[in-house]
Amino acid sequence: FIENFFDSEFYDELYKTYPKFDNSWKSEDSYDKLAYRRFWGKIDSDSNITQDHDPEYSEAWNKLVKYLHTEECIENFQKFSGVHVTKLKKFGFNLIKKNGFQLPHIHNVGPTTLILMAYFSKNWQVGDAGGTYITPEEDESKMIFEPYNLDNTAIIFHDGPFAGHGVRRVLKDVERRGIQIY
Repeated sequence: FIENFFDSEFYDELYKTYPKFDNSWKSEDSYDKLAYRRFWGKIDSDSNITQDHDPEYSEAWNKLVKYLHTEECIENFQKFSGVHVTKLKKFGFNLIKKNGFQLPHIHNVGPTTLILMAYFSKNWQVGDAGGTYITPEEDESKMIFEPYNLDNTAIIFHDGPFAGHGVRRVLKDVERRGIQIY
């Protein structure tokens, strides 16, 4: 868990220009989750994400996406984590509103995958549901950590068989704004 994840000026620009909730967001409403997603880019025939400059988003968001595709970014993730990541696999916006949640789950897609969630929600109250919690198995009662601050913070974890995570049901009328990077 990292507080002050982005430089404060850059974060303020990302925060101000975070995409507004509208009908362009994909609803994910099933027994195991209620959330909204918005993806940037598409996957080419080699399963590489292509993410060109998109005038629909601010210059700050375009700058971030461009950086995520650089060797410098990949090297920084490797140095920070010790995990031999090789490329950006997924980038998307995620939004959870009142009654939104995600049951605990484990991806376990491979030993070179990091999952990063960065948050853009000011005035989050300690104890409020909405942050992505960590659990060693698919059991919320085994939760070992849940973010308490969702304003310019991030949580990063190594994907694997014990990398359970989820989101407790949001009971307040708020928007939990974030991005998810694999």
